[in-house]
Amino acid sequence: MNTATYGYDTVSSTGRTVNTVAYPPRMVNDSPRLSAQDWTRAALKAIANGGLAAVGVEPLARTLGVTKGSFYAHFRNRDELITAALADWGRSHGEAGLAEYAAIADPRQRLRELLTAVVRAVQPLAPSVHLSLLGDRNDPRVKDAVSRVNQARLNLLTSTYLELGLPPDQAAHRARVAYAAILGLLHLAQTEADSPSPDALADAAAAIFLPS
Repeated sequence: MNTATYGYDTVSSTGRTVNTVAYPPRMVNDSPRLSAQDWTRAALKAIANGGLAAVGVEPLARTLGVTKGSFYAHFRNRDELITAALADWGRSHGEAGLAEYAAIADPRQRLRELLTAVVRAVQPLAPSVHLSLLGDRNDPRVKDAVSRVNQARLNLLTSTYLELGLPPDQAAHRARVAYAAILGLLHLAQTEADSPSPDALADAAAAIFLPS
């Protein structure tokens, strides 16, 4: 992973990067130069660190080095920004973000690359949009975004297991357990300053979740 990039819920592997939301440092004084995406990315970074409550127009403007006028050039209010940020996260972390992996023809290679990418991308103590959103899960917008991302990931895992020869029920169950393990690693990383070797974890994940 590029160490100059601040990634949240990032999934990457050699030659492939998916679900990346980058937050490059910005210090801009000319407000009109900021795009709507600059604001949504800043909002997602705030969400990763503190949930929806951390999204405020004035704090984000200070972080971005602009006046509030830049914000109102793109959004009418805070709720509109949050809605846009969640939509952006849903696209980049759901079906669209997984398209490059879904295009891998060999299901065994696809699953191995998915598992390897996820395990290697989990960073100790790194903020996570996904996990932070769970604290706001009663918000209908959050509930919809998280549901769509979860379903896209489960669908890809399930279809991959089906292609590998598992019956429909077993494929769906295996996909759910594999995805739960991925989320579990993300949870553990929130409180562990050190973690096992990513390569060792990737090998273990492949051994456990790739059908023999």
